[in-house]
Amino acid sequence: MSRECRKRRSGGRQRGRTDALGCRCRPVDWPLREADVGHIEQGLEQALRARPVPLSTEARLRFLLAAHRHSTRRVAAVLGVSQRTVQRWVTKKPGARRPPGPLYLRAIEEAVLARWQPRIRARRRAQAEAEGFVFHTRARFGFAAAAGSSDDPRVRWITQYLPGEVARELFAARDAGAGEQQQLVILARALGHAYFRDGGRRAHGLHIAFSDLEFADFSIG
Repeated sequence: MSRECRKRRSGGRQRGRTDALGCRCRPVDWPLREADVGHIEQGLEQALRARPVPLSTEARLRFLLAAHRHSTRRVAAVLGVSQRTVQRWVTKKPGARRPPGPLYLRAIEEAVLARWQPRIRARRRAQAEAEGFVFHTRARFGFAAAAGSSDDPRVRWITQYLPGEVARELFAARDAGAGEQQQLVILARALGHAYFRDGGRRAHGLHIAFSDLEFADFSIG
């Protein structure tokens, strides 16, 4: 289980960021800042990485320099700043160093995320879409039967294997800019079939919805 998962479990219930169901999604460019996305998006991204993204600004700048042959000019072009600005950020001369401001911190983060382990990310995504993944979550699940009866929602811990077609649907939704609510619908449908209806062998007509998502972890391979 990832460190992020344990932190979310110990930190109490948090409501996932959602969009209105059925809203018109606009395409978005990944990467977004991790603070700007919901639990499912974060879980998918963490599952695609072999190592965590550097957290400190200094480490992120070192990574960008290494990715661009240690050229401050090339890093400056990527970030949309002057070469002198990058040099002030990374210099080791006493009193000459100037930390980047908030807007530049975001640009640095986005540049790092866009370049972090692209081949590993592509390989893990392909593996999930071909072989499926294991989904770990704690959330409030509600149930509705075909006859109209329903049960009061309650919190459950669930660990369940889901097939590659679910991964393909999730990644396609993400690529199209779907919000957390649309992703919840995909996972609720998949869990309803695989976990609650035991692959279609029982509880026919039972429909699942879940909310109050506390964490979403995805294990690939």
